[in-house]
Amino acid sequence: MATIRNPVEWVADQVKQAERHAGAVGQSLRGNAESGQASLPAVRRITVDDLKDALSQGFADFAACRSDVIFICIIFPIGGLLLARVALDFDMLPLLFPVISGFALVGPVAAVGLYEMSRRREQGLKAGWADGFRVLRSPSFGAVFTLALILLVVFFIWLAVAQLIYAVTLGPEPPASFSGFVSEVFTTARGWTMALVGIAVGSVFATAVLAISVISFPLLLDRDVGLVGAVTTSLRAVAANPLPMALWGLIVAGGLVLGSLPVFLGLIVVMPVLGHATWHLYRKTIEA
Repeated sequence: MATIRNPVEWVADQVKQAERHAGAVGQSLRGNAESGQASLPAVRRITVDDLKDALSQGFADFAACRSDVIFICIIFPIGGLLLARVALDFDMLPLLFPVISGFALVGPVAAVGLYEMSRRREQGLKAGWADGFRVLRSPSFGAVFTLALILLVVFFIWLAVAQLIYAVTLGPEPPASFSGFVSEVFTTARGWTMALVGIAVGSVFATAVLAISVISFPLLLDRDVGLVGAVTTSLRAVAANPLPMALWGLIVAGGLVLGSLPVFLGLIVVMPVLGHATWHLYRKTIEA
C-alpha cells in the first residue's frame, strides 16, 4: 500500500536526485582524462592525401547509409529555407548571407549523429538513422550538449556582428528591395566594403569554430575525455596541422556554399558527406 511521505522527506529526496544528476553532468564535462584516470590522446600529423582519403571514406559511408542520412539531413534545406524566409519577411535581408554562411558555425552540431553512424559502421555494427540518436545516451552527452550551446552562441554573436557591419556601411535603414540591395552591394564602394569586411570577420568566426570543434565532437563520442580535454585536443590537432586543417576549413566552407545552391537542396548530400568525412579525419588525426 502506498504511503504518504511528509514534505520534508520529499524535498530531501528531490535534492539528492538533483545532486546525482548534477554530478553526472559534471563528470560528463570533466571526463576521465580530466579526473586523472586517463591521458589525452596524442595528435598525428596529416597530409593533403589524408584529406582526400577522409572525403573518399565519407562518400563511402554516405553511399552505404544513403536512405538513412537523407532522412536525417532533409531538415537542413528545410531549416535554411525557413531562416531565409524569416530574413526576407522581417526586413532582415542583410542577414540572409550571414545566416547561410552560419551553417559552417553550427554544422559540427548538426553532424554529431553522422559521426555516430560512421563510428558504428567502422565497428561493423548496424548504422541506421535511429542509431544516429544514440549520442543522447553517450557518457559524454553533457559535454556534447554544452559545446553545441557554445557554437550556437557564437552563431548568434556572428549575426549581431554582421548586422552591425551592415549598419555602419549600408544602413542603418533596411534595404527597400532584394534587387536594390544586391545592386548596392556589388556596384558601390560602401557595398564592397561591407562584403569584404563581412567576409574577413566571418572567416575569423569560422576559423575559431573549426579550431575548437573539428576534433572535439568525434572525440567526445569516442572517448570520455570531457569538454575541456576535447577542445584542448582539437586545438592541438589544428596547431600541429595548420595547412591541412586550413584546407579542410576551405573544403567545408566551399561545400556548404555549393550545397546552399539551389535553395539549400544540395545540403542533403553535402552535409552527410562532410559529416562522415570529418569522423574519418578525426581517426587520421588522433592516435588510437
